[in-house]
Amino acid sequence: MLEYSGKIVAVTGGCGALGSAVIEAVLEKGGEAVRIDVLPLEKRQAIEGVRDYCIDLTDADQSRSQFEAIGRVDALFNIAGGFSFGPTVWETDDEAFEHMLSMNLRTMLNAVRGVMPEMIREGRGAIVNVGALGARSGAASMGAYIVSKSGVMRLTESLAEEVKEKGINVNAVLPGVIDTPANRAGMPDADPARWVAPADLAAVICFLGSEQARAMHGALIPVSGLG
Repeated sequence: MLEYSGKIVAVTGGCGALGSAVIEAVLEKGGEAVRIDVLPLEKRQAIEGVRDYCIDLTDADQSRSQFEAIGRVDALFNIAGGFSFGPTVWETDDEAFEHMLSMNLRTMLNAVRGVMPEMIREGRGAIVNVGALGARSGAASMGAYIVSKSGVMRLTESLAEEVKEKGINVNAVLPGVIDTPANRAGMPDADPARWVAPADLAAVICFLGSEQARAMHGALIPVSGLG
């Protein structure tokens, strides 16, 4: 029996490189995928077994109403987010700081708010967030990004403690550099063979969202590739 048979899996950031790999993995395992992204619906290619929603997850009200329309979600994979180098901590303005918090932390929080009431009613569910291997400690010119991903990691741990007695698993992956077209373009001199392949990271995410990981709560799993 396929481990995702009969399961509805919501994937935020579902049109990106990692999100697409995760959706492909969910479909291969027999699940139904809900693809959530800010990309307009008319710009997406329809995929059998995938329901599409255009949601700005930085908008709490829009997120709430759209998740009500989605209905039951058995697993939520929070892939939406982003990265950018910044200036020094003291030169980072409020707009840049808030941008990183919105992309990485607020999107995750609004998605969790959208699915949690129904998961609690069902007495079962799984949430997998995406932290960052590099956010386990500080680094120059990455202050806002590290704060946002550190927030994801701490909220993962906190939420896991709050809902583990309700049959809900909350965990996170901590990837190193992911092999995406954007990263290849931004780091042309690097060796992408040492990075994390999206399909490999998707496999770990799908494991954490499966029944096989039901004993795991608040785990932060490093997925580093050879980096």
